[in-house]
Amino acid sequence: MERILVAGISGAGKTTMARALSARLRLPFYEMDSLHFAGPDWATNPDFHQQIAKIASTPGWVFDSFGYPEVRDLLWTRADTVVWLDYSRAVIMPRILRRSLLRTLRRERIFGGNVETWSDWLSREHPARWAWSQHAARRAEIGRRARDPRFEPLQVIRFASPRKADEWLRSR
Repeated sequence: MERILVAGISGAGKTTMARALSARLRLPFYEMDSLHFAGPDWATNPDFHQQIAKIASTPGWVFDSFGYPEVRDLLWTRADTVVWLDYSRAVIMPRILRRSLLRTLRRERIFGGNVETWSDWLSREHPARWAWSQHAARRAEIGRRARDPRFEPLQVIRFASPRKADEWLRSR
């Protein structure tokens, strides 16, 4: 395990798992959203693809994402391991709601200096609404990719519960 993608829906704990794996395996950690969003109003990084390609060409890394569409195939062909946090809505929804609520209340600056606001909660793009509506689709997409012959060399480690994922992580 030297080039790792931690995949799952928003709220699954991808960043937490990726950071922990990065520390244990002494590999660089990359937060996908921090690379993708470059400024206020959720402006995207114009050099995103090139930046990801440069990182992906190095011998070791851990990303907290299965990749935005424009870099997904690139990452899946360069990765050697996918850690799939395949948790139910009952697990992820309390997490994402708590995280977004705290970010909103604290006016916490995230990716590109952006802040989650109360009005954002009304948007279909809000993390909580997105996680709810896209849960089944994300699960299906990761499952298809895990079975896709193009990515056959990948080791896919799938966890259906945080407890199993934590046990596995402690064994690393």
